[in-house]
Amino acid sequence: MRILLIEDSARLRELLCETIRDAGWKIDAFATAQEGRLTLERADYDLLLLDLGLPDEDGIAMLKSLRSAKVQMPVLVLTARGAIDERIIGLDAGADDYLAKPFHNGELIARIRALMRRAPVTAMPTLEFAAIQYEVARSRVTCAGSEIALTPSEKGLLELLLRNGGTVVPKPKIEHALSEFGDEKSSNAIELAISRLRKKLEGHPTGAVIETIRGVGYMMREVRG
Repeated sequence: MRILLIEDSARLRELLCETIRDAGWKIDAFATAQEGRLTLERADYDLLLLDLGLPDEDGIAMLKSLRSAKVQMPVLVLTARGAIDERIIGLDAGADDYLAKPFHNGELIARIRALMRRAPVTAMPTLEFAAIQYEVARSRVTCAGSEIALTPSEKGLLELLLRNGGTVVPKPKIEHALSEFGDEKSSNAIELAISRLRKKLEGHPTGAVIETIRGVGYMMREVRG
């Protein structure tokens, strides 16, 4: 899962990024609405964490414009504006949830999980391919009922391959999906990640293999018989 954070406090951005990464998710963080908008034009996200007191645009105005533009991803507002009438304004503007500062990191993670469970099935499904099942919201991978222990980056790679099961995923798409802005993955790093994932899957009756399409990318292919 990949999250976008728009928060003008550098210290809070740092703390939230650490919390999100510890939960096993990717996060890109920016300080202004303009940076957030530009990022949304270049990448897809599963969730937006939005501060309302941004330096260049009020968060409510940004939220309204995103909803007017048919941006459907869940939005969790993080703000010091905690009064009831302010919460109502945020929810009416299109927020899916509203968390007043200061808040406990555990509650933030729980609210994110809750939003992902309520997200459209097409966005956060249980991905299935051959005997592999990946419950995206719970970040849980199983095969024939047994859980497969994977690192967060391995789960991200597996998710991408499962979402595109039976079709080739180009290397640039993998590089982008597994990277955060300013920390792009090299082609060699992708090859190593694929190798590690293959080894972990080999110990289970997955009924699938990760096939290398030379010069193009990789494909999750079902093995029959």
